[in-house]
Amino acid sequence: MIKDLPAEFADWIRALGLSSATSLSGEPLAGGVSSDIWRVDLASGPVCVKRALSVLKVKAHWEAPIVRNQYEARWMRFAAAVVPGAVPECLASDSERGMLLMQYLPSAAYPLWKEMLRDGTIRDKDAAGVGNMLGTIHARSAAQPDLAAQFDSDSIFHAIRLDPYLGAAAIQNTDVALALEHLIQTTANTRLALVHGDVSPKNILIGPTGPVLLDAECAWWGDPVFDLAFCLNHLLLKRAWRPHWTNRYQQAFSTLLDAYRSAVLRLGLWEPWEDLEARCARLLPALLLARVDGKSPVEYLDPDDRSGGQRDQIRTLARQYLRHPTTRLEAINQGWDHEHNHLHSGPAGLG
Repeated sequence: MIKDLPAEFADWIRALGLSSATSLSGEPLAGGVSSDIWRVDLASGPVCVKRALSVLKVKAHWEAPIVRNQYEARWMRFAAAVVPGAVPECLASDSERGMLLMQYLPSAAYPLWKEMLRDGTIRDKDAAGVGNMLGTIHARSAAQPDLAAQFDSDSIFHAIRLDPYLGAAAIQNTDVALALEHLIQTTANTRLALVHGDVSPKNILIGPTGPVLLDAECAWWGDPVFDLAFCLNHLLLKRAWRPHWTNRYQQAFSTLLDAYRSAVLRLGLWEPWEDLEARCARLLPALLLARVDGKSPVEYLDPDDRSGGQRDQIRTLARQYLRHPTTRLEAINQGWDHEHNHLHSGPAGLG
């Protein structure tokens, strides 16, 4: 629905010299919980403008500094340089306003991966494309350690990722709180490559030439396994949402992981693969738990008031993996359904 563009957006577009119109209109876009996003039709064509929010749109009180916008712009420009087409073109940014102007990509040509996965379009080529893109960005950045100075966003990453995800989950799950707190410290102190921080299917478009990654507001120089675990996590959660496609989500997990491994081995691995995988395998169940008990729970699972529902089953299994960690990601992928069938029965399971 076309509406008048908020004054802050219109003022910035005019300040950039992109329009002289006294009033501008646009269409508000679905932008998750952390930003206001609009499509604006200019004389030169449509663009997308987003503004970072200082208080996120979630049930729990969650603040985040809008200066994160400048790190997003830097991440986008680096990613575009090492994987052409992997991100929309970043046209302008303003850290004081917390705003970012970028290329608009129409949904007809760039469908959302989350919606494709929901509807059963679960293709190996998409999972492989995501794994290759992510591995390439990590490997190329790890080879340029001087980038770290441009992404000194430790406090922001803690405020919008580690604390609201793992920290909040620890408060709700005291039996594994020590394990979660250890993972917070390990992740915070591991600085190896450029991290996107929100590699979720809701932030991935599948374009004509491959995946396009959006919303790098959490960009940080840190532990690349956070990105890998964050994305694989969603391919586990989808089994609760659409259990009849469990085997296809399982294959997508394996395909994405294999493509990621191939990319980082081909381009130059910054540490032994076994160390990277073990750290990722320990983090993955923590992120699963965070998506039911953190400040940003996934919206599509059964409500918690359903006895034996999907959230409670994920919670039980995630805690089990936190108490008895594995060093192999495929052990979680292949063993997830076996463990679920052992712990639960009935139609509400993970599949």
